[in-house]
Amino acid sequence: MKYWLAIFALSLLSFNSFAQSEEQPSSASSKWISDKGYWVIESNINQPLQHLIRFYNNDDVLVYKEAVAGVKLNPAKRKVKMMLKTVLESSLLAWEKRRMPEENKNYVAAILK
Repeated sequence: MKYWLAIFALSLLSFNSFAQSEEQPSSASSKWISDKGYWVIESNINQPLQHLIRFYNNDDVLVYKEAVAGVKLNPAKRKVKMMLKTVLESSLLAWEKRRMPEENKNYVAAILK
């Protein structure tokens, strides 16, 4: 009985160490994820053509905010994610120069056209 219990315990330990050694997906594998910051889209289900997009740096500081109207954004699409990454990185560059958050400079609207 003790023999089977020892084998069972060793098999659980080896399974646990195997599960932890598997490589986790990194943010570098996703091209739309920036290592400099992140973005948040706020929208209302009753008004699908109006969005408020906020861009933050990695210190959770708001660097840019834009209200977009008349466009339906689907954040699940790769094209939208890449576009938002581009706007994020350009707004981070502008923020580093001024150290003040900007609003409604139409960065998102310009890139959507």
